[in-house]
Amino acid sequence: QLQFVESGGGLVQPGGSLRLSCAASGFTLDNYAIGWFRRAPGKEREGVSCSSSSGDYRNYADSVKDRFTISRDNAKNTVYLQMNSLKTDDTAVYYCATSPRRFCSFRTYDYTYWGKGTQITVSS
Repeated sequence: QLQFVESGGGLVQPGGSLRLSCAASGFTLDNYAIGWFRRAPGKEREGVSCSSSSGDYRNYADSVKDRFTISRDNAKNTVYLQMNSLKTDDTAVYYCATSPRRFCSFRTYDYTYWGKGTQITVSS
């Protein structure tokens, strides 16, 4: 059974940090590009960060550049999103997703498997 499960969400104060994990089972992550997306209340789902299947190429939305870092541990079949200097605008449900393409994008239709999401709330 294919599963892609996010964890690490929660409540954090502005300026704080969190690390999200996305663990895959039933398939091998190193064959897939990975994307992190988020959906804030009342807004469309947007791409946050993505990694090519090799991990050599990474991309970030302007709103999170220099604050978020995507990484992958293929041995653990897990992808991470390190989030630092969190802002209230980062409050959203965060999703990880896989794409069979070699290179990643922020186009949701490129992604085939999606996790169920994890809530991040940044509030004082």
